[in-house]
Amino acid sequence: MARTKAPDFEAQREQILDLAATAFAATSYPSTSMADLAAACGTSKARLYHYYESKEAILFDLLDRYTGQLMQIVTEVERDGERHGRGHRETFAELLRAFLAEYETSQTRHIALINDVKFLAEAQRNQILQRERDVVAAFARLLQRAYPERVTADNQTALTMTVFGMINWTFTWLKPGGRLSYSGFAEMVVGLLENGLAAGAAPLAAAGRPAR
Repeated sequence: MARTKAPDFEAQREQILDLAATAFAATSYPSTSMADLAAACGTSKARLYHYYESKEAILFDLLDRYTGQLMQIVTEVERDGERHGRGHRETFAELLRAFLAEYETSQTRHIALINDVKFLAEAQRNQILQRERDVVAAFARLLQRAYPERVTADNQTALTMTVFGMINWTFTWLKPGGRLSYSGFAEMVVGLLENGLAAGAAPLAAAGRPAR
């Protein structure tokens, strides 16, 4: 007979994922054992196995939930923009603000996404990588809608990855509670996009041309 799940089973799993992400970020995924994770969670290995069958299962659930959350943010921001009649530029600005707000509270999960996908089994790794591609594709679509006069089929990928380059590595230098807040940095990024991609700016194609 299957063991009955406690009413707080999902809450306990979420707490395990938070503590596991912190442990992976501190000592690396390969160097963290189930015994280490049990100690970080203040429980026994036997009890930890009640929630997850392996360290790999913890990592997969961690990354699956996190990438799912990122995709959900895209969906909600786009839907909210349509509901409130926002312009495409403001919707994209809201997307940047929402992602950076998520990054602020999910630094260790984000580190796991960047560093540890390669440790998953092939099928699970492909699932997470496909979710990442879906997020990037949604970003690219909303970026093109926001700046159609500057984002073309030829440069869409480069510009999309430029935007991710600005925000994806904030965990390495932007600290919660620091002089520059995540919300403040979000406004900086929005300002950079407006000044660099707005209709009045110099064409992007000219940026790489040698002076004559």
